[in-house]
Amino acid sequence: MSGIGFNQDKAAPLAGPGHFNDPDMLVVGKVGWGPSLHPSRLTFDEQYTHISLWSLLASPLLIGCDMGNPDRFTLSLLTNDEVIAINQDALGKSARQYIKNDNYQVWVKELKDGSKAIGLFNLTDKYQTLSLAKNDPALAGYHKFRNVWSQQPIVAAGSTVGGKVAPHGVLLIRVSK
Repeated sequence: MSGIGFNQDKAAPLAGPGHFNDPDMLVVGKVGWGPSLHPSRLTFDEQYTHISLWSLLASPLLIGCDMGNPDRFTLSLLTNDEVIAINQDALGKSARQYIKNDNYQVWVKELKDGSKAIGLFNLTDKYQTLSLAKNDPALAGYHKFRNVWSQQPIVAAGSTVGGKVAPHGVLLIRVSK
């Protein structure tokens, strides 16, 4: 998942209404075929990363799990209306890779209403605090910050916006004016 998802930046300019890039189906929940269903090999945090990245990329959300009896966690992943809104945004743009290094990546997606969706992805095996400075060009002019997964505002009291991110996890935020 990460090998495919985090290498979509070159394809981003090709995405738009009517022609979206498709990095592959989602591997969350119970996956497999017929009687050989098994839980995804992704941790819960990796599943958040998976859905977040595909939503930022405006990729088709092809559900690869058994929808006949989803567990609560999988159902919550697939039905978060704020995450789905990022994926389904009418502007149809794919996120672009904004920061890339060995420890983390930041992807930024422009949205039709002038807001942005930003994913801060922890690539390490340890918790780390990831943030952007409020005066960073990606945040310039934006004053409202929202954690999309928890559907709660982010109180950004200092000079940065961010938070503690789980190993292989994500902080998905929506910024608006």
